[in-house]
Amino acid sequence: MNGKKRRATAQKLKIPKFQNEADEARWWANHQDQIAGVLEQAAAEGRLGRGTVARKGPTPTTTIRLDPEDILRAREQAERKGLRYQTYLKMLLREALHATERKG
Repeated sequence: MNGKKRRATAQKLKIPKFQNEADEARWWANHQDQIAGVLEQAAAEGRLGRGTVARKGPTPTTTIRLDPEDILRAREQAERKGLRYQTYLKMLLREALHATERKG
Protein backbone atom coordinates (compact mmCIF):
# COMPACT_ATOMS: atom_id res chain seq x y z
CA MET A 1 0.00 0.00 0.00
CA ASN A 2 1.53 3.32 -0.97
CA GLY A 3 1.85 6.27 1.43
CA LYS A 4 -1.05 8.30 -0.02
CA LYS A 5 -3.47 5.39 0.06
CA ARG A 6 -2.36 4.45 3.58
CA ARG A 7 -2.95 8.02 4.83
CA ALA A 8 -6.37 8.04 3.21
CA THR A 9 -7.14 4.72 4.89
CA ALA A 10 -6.10 6.09 8.27
CA GLN A 11 -8.30 9.14 7.83
CA LYS A 12 -11.35 7.09 6.81
CA LEU A 13 -11.12 4.53 9.64
CA LYS A 14 -14.16 5.19 11.81
CA ILE A 15 -14.83 2.81 14.67
CA PRO A 16 -18.59 2.50 15.14
CA LYS A 17 -20.52 1.89 18.35
CA PHE A 18 -21.34 -1.80 18.60
CA GLN A 19 -24.54 -3.53 19.68
CA ASN A 20 -22.63 -6.44 21.23
CA GLU A 21 -19.24 -8.17 21.38
CA ALA A 22 -20.01 -10.40 18.39
CA ASP A 23 -20.65 -7.34 16.19
CA GLU A 24 -17.47 -5.71 17.46
CA ALA A 25 -15.37 -8.86 16.85
CA ARG A 26 -16.81 -9.16 13.33
CA TRP A 27 -16.02 -5.50 12.57
CA TRP A 28 -12.40 -5.79 13.74
CA ALA A 29 -11.94 -9.03 11.80
CA ASN A 30 -13.39 -7.48 8.63
CA HIS A 31 -11.18 -4.38 8.87
CA GLN A 32 -7.81 -6.02 9.60
CA ASP A 33 -6.14 -4.64 6.47
CA GLN A 34 -7.26 -1.09 7.24
CA ILE A 35 -6.16 -1.39 10.86
CA ALA A 36 -2.78 -2.81 9.83
CA GLY A 37 -2.33 0.15 7.47
CA VAL A 38 -3.07 2.61 10.27
CA LEU A 39 -0.62 0.84 12.59
CA GLU A 40 2.08 0.65 9.90
CA GLN A 41 1.65 4.36 9.17
CA ALA A 42 1.89 5.23 12.86
CA ALA A 43 5.01 3.05 13.20
CA ALA A 44 6.63 4.69 10.18
CA GLU A 45 5.90 8.11 11.65
CA GLY A 46 7.18 7.10 15.11
CA ARG A 47 3.77 7.61 16.72
CA LEU A 48 3.39 4.16 18.30
CA GLY A 49 3.76 3.88 22.03
CA ARG A 50 3.88 1.05 24.50
CA GLY A 51 0.95 0.32 26.72
CA THR A 52 -1.61 -2.17 27.79
CA VAL A 53 -5.16 -2.82 26.74
CA ALA A 54 -7.89 -2.56 29.33
CA ARG A 55 -9.09 -6.03 30.27
CA LYS A 56 -12.28 -7.34 31.77
CA GLY A 57 -11.13 -9.42 34.71
CA PRO A 58 -7.92 -11.39 35.11
CA THR A 59 -6.21 -12.91 32.08
CA PRO A 60 -4.86 -16.42 32.62
CA THR A 61 -1.21 -17.05 31.84
CA THR A 62 -0.34 -19.87 29.46
CA THR A 63 3.12 -21.26 28.78
CA ILE A 64 3.87 -22.91 25.46
CA ARG A 65 7.14 -24.09 23.97
CA LEU A 66 7.99 -22.63 20.57
CA ASP A 67 10.75 -23.35 18.15
CA PRO A 68 13.51 -20.73 18.61
CA GLU A 69 13.41 -19.98 14.86
CA ASP A 70 9.67 -19.24 15.09
CA ILE A 71 10.30 -16.87 17.99
CA LEU A 72 13.01 -15.11 15.98
CA ARG A 73 10.67 -14.74 12.99
CA ALA A 74 7.91 -13.43 15.26
CA ARG A 75 10.32 -10.91 16.83
CA GLU A 76 11.42 -9.65 13.41
CA GLN A 77 7.87 -9.37 12.07
CA ALA A 78 6.63 -7.70 15.26
CA GLU A 79 9.47 -5.19 15.17
CA ARG A 80 8.56 -4.21 11.60
CA LYS A 81 5.00 -3.57 12.83
CA GLY A 82 6.13 -1.68 15.93
CA LEU A 83 4.78 -4.32 18.30
CA ARG A 84 6.18 -6.45 21.09
CA TYR A 85 6.58 -10.01 19.89
CA GLN A 86 4.35 -11.49 22.62
CA THR A 87 1.57 -9.13 21.55
CA TYR A 88 2.15 -10.07 17.93
CA LEU A 89 2.00 -13.81 18.73
CA LYS A 90 -1.29 -13.30 20.59
CA MET A 91 -2.67 -11.43 17.57
CA LEU A 92 -1.61 -14.23 15.21
CA LEU A 93 -3.14 -16.89 17.45
CA ARG A 94 -6.40 -14.96 17.75
CA GLU A 95 -6.58 -14.46 13.96
CA ALA A 96 -5.94 -18.18 13.37
CA LEU A 97 -8.65 -19.16 15.85
CA HIS A 98 -11.17 -16.82 14.22
CA ALA A 99 -10.26 -18.08 10.75
CA THR A 100 -10.74 -21.68 11.89
CA GLU A 101 -14.15 -20.84 13.37
CA ARG A 102 -15.26 -19.14 10.14
CA LYS A 103 -14.28 -22.21 8.11
CA GLY A 104 -16.45 -24.34 10.39
